[in-house]
Amino acid sequence: MSSARRHLLITGIPGVGKTTVLRRLAERVGTAKLGGFYTEEIRSRGVRQGFRLVTFDGAERVIAHVDFPKTLQVGKYGVDVAALDAMAEVVFALAPDVSLYLVDEIGKMECLSRRFVTAMRRLLDGRERVVATIAQRGDGFIAEVKRRPDCELWTVTRENRDALPQQLFERLAENT
Repeated sequence: MSSARRHLLITGIPGVGKTTVLRRLAERVGTAKLGGFYTEEIRSRGVRQGFRLVTFDGAERVIAHVDFPKTLQVGKYGVDVAALDAMAEVVFALAPDVSLYLVDEIGKMECLSRRFVTAMRRLLDGRERVVATIAQRGDGFIAEVKRRPDCELWTVTRENRDALPQQLFERLAENT
């Protein structure tokens, strides 16, 4: 992979499969040398109630839920910024055995955490490669990341989402 465009950003409309693409990429890479996290929906009777952040080493925290206080919220979800802060400190602590960070996602909820934003900037400025899902729309840090010259934007669609994990894997394998 060209060092000029070493980070890959995955975007697309909500629900198109960005998280699934990232998780399938993780399966191809193997989680032994991965840092970062993915998110899981919390559902009750088929209705989404919130989101849980899961690290590749198995730690998890609920970061947003309809029952959380709405002090800070995105849509109908109260966001636990303290949980995001704590996870950012642990997940983005640079580890010598991690060669690739997968991050799901750089979105409105995550950007409520200053520690998350600071940790992501440090990670993107560092040596390790990053593959991250990113909100299709957004200003502030979301727009900043998309403008970075070292980031390459990939858009997930219903038509390409099944082939995309392998394409991303091949892209990462270039110049490894």
